[in-house]
Amino acid sequence: MYIAYIVTTLLAAFATGYAASLNFVGAESVKVVADRVHVSQKWMIPFGILLASGALGLLIGLTVPVLGTAAGIGLVVYFVCALSVHLRAGDFHIAGAVTFLVLVAAALATQLAYRAPW
Repeated sequence: MYIAYIVTTLLAAFATGYAASLNFVGAESVKVVADRVHVSQKWMIPFGILLASGALGLLIGLTVPVLGTAAGIGLVVYFVCALSVHLRAGDFHIAGAVTFLVLVAAALATQLAYRAPW
């Protein structure tokens, strides 16, 4: 269980950190998606901060479990909201949001399973 926990957490943290960096540099792909779902591009930096904080929280959670749990829950909520924004805007190009949601949910689930007291 330990290896699954480490691998899923690192994958989720690096993927989320990469997404944050795309927001910070104003990547064209991020701008296109923002336009498609009718979200102002001025929100890209705050969204990047949330993603970077979540990624850092997952990594810190390897040694401070409560922070990892909080980061995992926060990222799951973030990507559920992102998915709902896509669907609400009628944008069915949701593979990216679903992939990130699955990654962070897997990281959260493996952390909870590994750290479970039973």
